[in-house]
Amino acid sequence: MAKWTKFPHDQKSITYAGDALKKNWDALHKGDNEPFPEDANLIDAWRAYHAGNFAEAVDAGGGLVVAAKATAIYTTYLEPKDSAKAGHYQAAMGIADKLRAKEVKNINAHYQFAYAAGRYSQSISIIKALKEGYGGKIKLALETVLKLDPKHAEANTAMGAYHAEIIDKVGVMVGKLTYGASKDAAVEHFEKALKLTPQSPIAHIEYANGLLMLFGDKEMDRATKLYEKAAKMKGRDAMEMLDIEMAKGELEDE
Repeated sequence: MAKWTKFPHDQKSITYAGDALKKNWDALHKGDNEPFPEDANLIDAWRAYHAGNFAEAVDAGGGLVVAAKATAIYTTYLEPKDSAKAGHYQAAMGIADKLRAKEVKNINAHYQFAYAAGRYSQSISIIKALKEGYGGKIKLALETVLKLDPKHAEANTAMGAYHAEIIDKVGVMVGKLTYGASKDAAVEHFEKALKLTPQSPIAHIEYANGLLMLFGDKEMDRATKLYEKAAKMKGRDAMEMLDIEMAKGELEDE
């Protein structure tokens, strides 16, 4: 593995040493409902992930959900080279795909495949990804997650983003007829994610992004409020800290 960019923020509050990880697990995993692991190496991998030591989490994760998630989150927020992003996302997809083939009811194996595939699609262009069949693959993976766990907040957010991205890129009619996408479905999934995880920065950010894709300037005020709420939150782990930084960036760009 090439040397990865170091997490750029103070990690003191997100190290979760000793029993702290287990005590905070439910709050940290409210979005994906990942069960607390029994294996000590896997616990260490998750501890590394939450602290922003993403390369360490991949190495310790042994091809499991945490390795896929660490790869995808690192790539989304910290990989500086656009030319490297597609390869990282493909690696994350590969980890998740192998795992879900072996464990068909592993909810977050399906979710991490969908997340990495969605980010991969954005990295190569949504239109190109749709031509390569990723739209159907992402939707099927997310439908599988939500069938197994309707209260999977991150999957609801991702499904909302799926509908919004499709409509934004191909229009309402083609989106509905070809991909089953709709504005109502997007909003419904975003709203459900917010209800399930009201303290999640990414649930607010993606909803704001989705509103702008679906409705443009008509929903600018609402989107701004969502960004503002996310920006004021306190990050409980590395991903949330990076999400909050992203929300602040969106507000600066307005």
